[in-house]
Amino acid sequence: MQAIYNGVVIAESQDTLLVEGNHYFPASSLNKQYTTPSNTQTLCPWKGTAHYFNIVVNGKTSQDACWYYPEPKPKAAQIQDRVAFWKDVKVSA
Repeated sequence: MQAIYNGVVIAESQDTLLVEGNHYFPASSLNKQYTTPSNTQTLCPWKGTAHYFNIVVNGKTSQDACWYYPEPKPKAAQIQDRVAFWKDVKVSA
């Protein structure tokens, strides 16, 4: 699987987990040179508090397009140390 934004591969791995329609990539597969921290946080009742990154490629930014759960709730333990994408980041095989 690949996560692509603005023509650039942001993450790539064959070890993704599909949760609620989103592929969670190992955090180690994320190319952090294309991320900037975001102050955004959201709460999921069963996963916990999500934290976000902005994706920036060649001057174009996708705000809060990558998220992760630094301390997922027990039912979501499998997504520990993983990231997922949405908005205009294309995830495909």
